[in-house]
Amino acid sequence: MSMFAGATLLASTLLGASPAPAAESAAEIAAETAAGTTAETVTARAAEPQPADVPAEFGTDWHDPITASPPLTKPSGKSCQVTVAEAQFRDFTPYKGTFTPPQGCGDRWSKVVLRMDGKVKGRQYDRLGYLHVGGVEIFRTSTPEPSPDGIEWSVEKDVTRYSDTFRGSQDVEMLIGNVVDDTYTGIIDVKVTLTFYAGRPATAPDRVLTLQDGALTTPRNSRRIVAEVYATGSGGGCEEFWYLSVPDAAPYSCKAADGPYREVQIKVDGQLAGIAAPFPHVWTGGWSNPFLWYVVPGPRAFDVKPIEYDLTPFAGILNDGRPHRVEVSVIGVPEGQSGWSAPVNVLVWQDAKSAHVTGKLTAHQADDLANSSTYTPGSEHRVDTEGGHRLTVSGYVDTSHGRVTTTVSRSLTNKSAHRWTDGENVDALDATWTDTQSVTVDGRGPARTTRTQRTYTMDGSVTIGAGDRLRTVLTLGDRATAVTAQDGRRTVWSRLDDTVEGDASWTLNVPRDQRRAVGTTSERYRLYGSGGCYDRLLTSVQGVLTEDRRGC
Repeated sequence: MSMFAGATLLASTLLGASPAPAAESAAEIAAETAAGTTAETVTARAAEPQPADVPAEFGTDWHDPITASPPLTKPSGKSCQVTVAEAQFRDFTPYKGTFTPPQGCGDRWSKVVLRMDGKVKGRQYDRLGYLHVGGVEIFRTSTPEPSPDGIEWSVEKDVTRYSDTFRGSQDVEMLIGNVVDDTYTGIIDVKVTLTFYAGRPATAPDRVLTLQDGALTTPRNSRRIVAEVYATGSGGGCEEFWYLSVPDAAPYSCKAADGPYREVQIKVDGQLAGIAAPFPHVWTGGWSNPFLWYVVPGPRAFDVKPIEYDLTPFAGILNDGRPHRVEVSVIGVPEGQSGWSAPVNVLVWQDAKSAHVTGKLTAHQADDLANSSTYTPGSEHRVDTEGGHRLTVSGYVDTSHGRVTTTVSRSLTNKSAHRWTDGENVDALDATWTDTQSVTVDGRGPARTTRTQRTYTMDGSVTIGAGDRLRTVLTLGDRATAVTAQDGRRTVWSRLDDTVEGDASWTLNVPRDQRRAVGTTSERYRLYGSGGCYDRLLTSVQGVLTEDRRGC
C-alpha cells in the first residue's frame, strides 16, 4: 500500500501541543542562526514523563503533543498583547478580522511573539493552515489529529521580522481548511495572539512587501532584499508525498516524468535568482500511520519555516522604481498537477541617508540542473535518483557609506533509493537532501561570509504483513550547520541536529476499537555553538510520555 493510499485510508485520531518553560537565550540564538529563521516551540502543558502504567495499546486519550525544540525566550519588562484571530474551523471559510497595533508599548519593539492555541476532539484529518496580516503570511501550520476525548496544543513563533506590518491597522485572514460531517467530527478551535515587548528595538527589516499581481516594487533606497517563500507540498494528492514519485515507466501509484527531484526556484524578470531544496514535511497522518505522531510530531510539522533567498545582488535592478516580475516555481511537478503552495514575502532594509541606492548585477552563473531517476524492475522494484543544481550571483549597491558587494552561492543535491513490491505492501525510501549556501558581503571593513549547510534525511518503510498488520518504521532528520567568518576568523557558529524516530503498527480493515495500535516515537534535539548548548530527548509509548531528558 502506498503512502498516499495509506494517508487517504487513515484519518483517525489527532494530536496537539502547548506552552514551554523558559529556555537558555544563548541556545535560542544559536538555533535561529542554524535554522536560518526565527525559532518556535511546540510543547505540552504537562510534560511529566510516566515510565509506568503504559497501556498495551492506544486508548481514547493521550498526552498532548510535545516537541524537544528550545522554547522561545521572552524579554522582561513591559509587554502588550493583541488577539489577532479567534475562530472555529469546520469548512473552507476563512476567518476575516482586523488587527490594530497595541497601545502603550510604542511602535518599535524588542520582540514580537505569535502564539496559537488550539483544541479539537473526535475524528479528523491533519489540516494545513495559514495566517495573513495585511496580506503578509506570518504563519503557516498543520494540525494534529485528535483523540476521541480531545486534545489541546499551542505553537509559539518569533515574528519580530514582520514588525513593519504590525505598525498600522491591517486586515487579517486565517484559514485551516476543514471538513466536518457524520464521520469526521473534529472542529478545530483556535486563538492567535501577538505579544509585543517594549524595550530596545530589535534589528528588523524596514519594509515587508508582498507581490502585487506577481510583481514587486521596492523602495528606491533598498540596500538589502530578502525573499521568503512558505513552500509546502500538500492537499492529499501525490505532491504531498513528492519524494516518493517515480518515472512513468515504473508501476507505482504516484508518478512524475522526472521522478522525485523537486527544487523551489525564484526568478526576477525571468532570470533565475535563487534555488532551494524544499523541506520534506511529514504531516501528522503521514507514512500511513498517525500513531507515530500523536505525541511527538515530525520536524516543522506545526510551524512551517520559509525558504529564504538573498536577492540583494539584484537590488540595482529592482531599485529603479518600476514593478518587476517575480515568479516562484517548483521544478519537477508534472505539468498541470496541483499540490504546491508557495506564497512570497519580501523583506527590505533601506538606506536612510540615500533617496536612491544604485547598483548592478555583476555576475550570474547557473550550472545545468542534473536530475537522473533510474528504474530497475524486479520482485522488488527500485528507483534510484540523483539530482543537483548550482547557482552563483553577485552584485553591488552604492550606499551612503560606500559600495557594498554581495555574492550568493547555493548548491543543492538529492540522492534517494525507493523500493517497493507489487501491490506496494512493502514501500521504503532512503533519501538525503543538502542545501548549501554561502553569502559574502564585502564593503566597508573586512568581508563577512556566512556559510550554511542544511541536510534533510528520511529513512523508512511501510509493510503490510499477516493479518493486515501495517507497520511503519521511520527516521527523519533536520540538520544544519552555520558559520560566520570575518577577516578569516570564525565569529559565530552553530550546529543543529533534530532527529525523530518512530515505530508504530495497527490492523487494517477492522473497526476503530479493534486496530490494536501501538507506537513508540522519540525526538532528540541537539544544538551546539558559540551561543551555548541545548540537548533534549523525548520518548512516548502508546500515547504516554515516558522520557523527557535534558543534557548540557
